[in-house]
Amino acid sequence: MPDPAHPISLTDRLPEVTAAQLLAGLVPPPQFARASFDSYVPDPAHPSQAQARERMRDLAARIVEPPRKGLFRKAPPPPASLYLDGGYGVGKTHLLASLAHAVGPERSAYGTFVEYTHLVGAVGFRECVAALSDRALVAIDEFELDDPGDTVLMSRLLRELADAGVTLVATSNTLPEALGEGRFAAEDFLREIQALAARFEVMRIDGEDYRLRDGRPERTALSDEEVRLAVEQASASGAQASLDDWGGLMAHLARIHPSRYGQLVDGLDLVAVTGVHELDDDMVGLRLVVLVDRLYDRDVPVRLGGAAVADLFSPRMLTKGYRKKYFRALSRLGALAGRPLP
Repeated sequence: MPDPAHPISLTDRLPEVTAAQLLAGLVPPPQFARASFDSYVPDPAHPSQAQARERMRDLAARIVEPPRKGLFRKAPPPPASLYLDGGYGVGKTHLLASLAHAVGPERSAYGTFVEYTHLVGAVGFRECVAALSDRALVAIDEFELDDPGDTVLMSRLLRELADAGVTLVATSNTLPEALGEGRFAAEDFLREIQALAARFEVMRIDGEDYRLRDGRPERTALSDEEVRLAVEQASASGAQASLDDWGGLMAHLARIHPSRYGQLVDGLDLVAVTGVHELDDDMVGLRLVVLVDRLYDRDVPVRLGGAAVADLFSPRMLTKGYRKKYFRALSRLGALAGRPLP
């Protein structure tokens, strides 16, 4: 039984992750462990959602049972690659996870853009290509275009995988203010991977963020005392709850490679932080984004004392180059902050 008087602290954890574990972890995250095309519920007000589901379902069937080679015909090429373009919370990750499940873990690899770049750093580029080339599908969630070096690296990786006959499916986000302006993110994506652009079919998925209808969580802040009480209640019920100070946690994240953030929060039923205040440092903000993504993957409830979720990033950060990541983090963290206590 957890001791309510001495909750777990993330700053006491220093996880180690091997290259083999990173490769084995290229599967849909726990929150989408049971995702399927049938469990994706399109919004009738946005027909593009149902169209995207059927296109992904068709792609899965073509990957699982490709057309057979005829007596006088060459083997058919792999199915065309897809790029899903849309705003936050329209179900792109759900569809991508459903595709990976339909193809199967032996023939597919699923990860975020950041996880693939971490994988290349851990095992080396050639080894990464060799490990992924035998998959029929490589799925890349949250393709990011704000780091030129990482974008060039991923473009090269995708080109080599495509040459090996791997079908690629990527998702990315359109900024809330860019919705309705056409394929805003898609144009950026295709320009950056121009050597592969002809292979990608772009599908736009319209709709509102199912997590947050206005794109950002409400400005309702908890007190530090309320957060501590939530930890005591969760621990008393047998849940594994962590409690950390905001400044200490941000400093701890700087000491751990982001590829280990998933293991940092594994096994937790609640993550609580006191003394939360607005950030205005992109290095700190980007580390927080990765932590939020790993918490969201695991569907771990979060409680923040001090600043409200909506006020975590400064106005400057929400108007500059990394704003897509910050808006995604706000959307996801807002959802986790609303999860019931374990």
